[in-house]
Amino acid sequence: MNSSSPETLVIQAGQAEQHYWRDLWRFRELLGFLAWRDIKVRYKQAVLGITWSLIQPAVQTVLLTFVFSKLAKMPDGGVPYPLLVLAGLLPWQLFSSAFGGASNSLVGNANLISRIYFPRLIVPLSALAVALVDLLILLAITLPVTLLYGVMPTWRLLLLPVFIFLGLLVALGAGLWITALTVKYRDFRFITPFLLQIGLFVTPIGYRTDFLPNWRDLLALNPLTGVVNGFRWCLLGGDMDFYASSLVMSVLISAMLLGTGLWYFRGTERQFADVI
Repeated sequence: MNSSSPETLVIQAGQAEQHYWRDLWRFRELLGFLAWRDIKVRYKQAVLGITWSLIQPAVQTVLLTFVFSKLAKMPDGGVPYPLLVLAGLLPWQLFSSAFGGASNSLVGNANLISRIYFPRLIVPLSALAVALVDLLILLAITLPVTLLYGVMPTWRLLLLPVFIFLGLLVALGAGLWITALTVKYRDFRFITPFLLQIGLFVTPIGYRTDFLPNWRDLLALNPLTGVVNGFRWCLLGGDMDFYASSLVMSVLISAMLLGTGLWYFRGTERQFADVI
């Protein structure tokens, strides 16, 4: 048999469950194509392109610094408040972009889903690529800003990919729930912006949890709290405490979100082509 001949994919009724995860690997090129398409649409065809990825967090940094530092008089613990907010916005931007992209991914690819077979999990996975590129751009800007404020990077920066991965898991787990529900109940597409609006304030982006001892454990129930604290711990060096309990809660809740999200997504996946 010629080794250069194209691989044949045989689809048998009732056998998809047995080969699902293998098919997910076999369709990795489709995953890369969808991810690259979304990135090009984001940065090539948009009017502002990369500039919008910088303008949005810059405006949010100014507004949140004014609200929490000037109006609410929240303590900064010796860290320049704009830097404190910017370090908290990085994981939030990662989550909001990944969650928003994943939640609308199936409906946005309705034509593809209704025509050909492939593991549908590829679609929300590909939506995470844009969020990751956004984060890398912001990091390239944030690191020089920390130097301007006199904060030197330490060995903790090497652990930042761990918290990036954790943030993506939280977004994927929540996104799997919303995107599967949106296919069946289109009203759920209006819930995503609402959840992001609430999350902006219940996530400690504009304030430090270590100065809120009475609320610290409650805030830790938000899986993004551990991610935000982890980003600050990595980027701001010795000026930030590491609260292990919030990290443990983030890992546990993100694992629960991902596990239940995969369970619901896989349970409803067979109906996507019919109802989308």
